[in-house]
Amino acid sequence: MEITFYGQNTLHILIKDTYVLVDPFISGNPLAKDQVDISKLKADYILLTHAHEDHVLDAEAIAKNTGATIVSNYEIAMYYQSKGIKVHPMNHGGKWNFDFGTVKYVNAIHTSSFADGSNGGQPGGFVIEGALKTIYIAGDTALTMDMKLIPMYTTLDLAILPIGDNFTMGVDDAIIASDFVECKEVLGVHYDTFGYIEIDHKKAKQKFEDAGKTLTLLEIGEKISLS
Repeated sequence: MEITFYGQNTLHILIKDTYVLVDPFISGNPLAKDQVDISKLKADYILLTHAHEDHVLDAEAIAKNTGATIVSNYEIAMYYQSKGIKVHPMNHGGKWNFDFGTVKYVNAIHTSSFADGSNGGQPGGFVIEGALKTIYIAGDTALTMDMKLIPMYTTLDLAILPIGDNFTMGVDDAIIASDFVECKEVLGVHYDTFGYIEIDHKKAKQKFEDAGKTLTLLEIGEKISLS
């Protein structure tokens, strides 16, 4: 499993021969728009945690360009289906065996609406089990006790957690979240894109290290491999 970071919560995940794109927000991201050409991105599936623009801005364009299937909650799926895009609707607690692995849609505490005011349903996160590795993509969320349910049915190799604060968990809550999901390896997302969520990288990493955990912060286009 190979994960490339394209800023904010945008992840490009290669699982075996399948490309899974998560929350594509690139063309509107000042940190990524000049570095990533969305017309060249490969995608077989696009997973959307919720409907906010900084998570779905490029989903329609990429889906139409690649023929990718959008996977999200029912309301988001129907929104894109009405635009002629292939979708797979899910809802909280449900899971599905895709060709790249199993996806479970889990709870998140946040809000969710499209920029045009359309209903984005309830936000969520994803637990992906594929290619012998399991990851948790929390999406935009507050710290929630529901995270404690995850290690009851799986063992995580990586937790992908928002750390920018203000709109989501900050670093301190993300450390607690890593305790709840019983995962010491954390990839930070949802930080630095704009003023409200700028963080001190060195301080954030040190806090995780002091807690006996590892926080990875990737540059735009940088990747990590789970093997």
